[in-house]
Amino acid sequence: MKKVILGLAGLGCLVWMAAGLLATPKEGKEFSSSQGAVPTAAAGEGQMIAFSTTVGDKYQQVILIDPKSRAMSVYHIDLADGKIRLRSVRNFHWDLQLIHLNGQPPLPREIQAILEQPSP
Repeated sequence: MKKVILGLAGLGCLVWMAAGLLATPKEGKEFSSSQGAVPTAAAGEGQMIAFSTTVGDKYQQVILIDPKSRAMSVYHIDLADGKIRLRSVRNFHWDLQLIHLNGQPPLPREIQAILEQPSP
């Protein structure tokens, strides 16, 4: 139990350092997820965002998103021993440049072609 508390305290420090000075999300913004993940810390516009959710009874998952660098990271905190593990890091700048990936017809270019056809 002591290790879990230390791990959660470490996570709190990690989120605090990543987000800078914590502020509440702007009014009117609603956050929801089918898995129950909600931002636990979000600073002003364009600054670090942190999502946290517990996955089963095994670990807590924390996702940090840096809109400025267009990067995200995923951490797992073991609920049994409090260890924090970096699971994945990805710069998603180039992902957002794709027109489609694993899409279903009609694809964006097909819709564009239909819309650009001259009227009869």
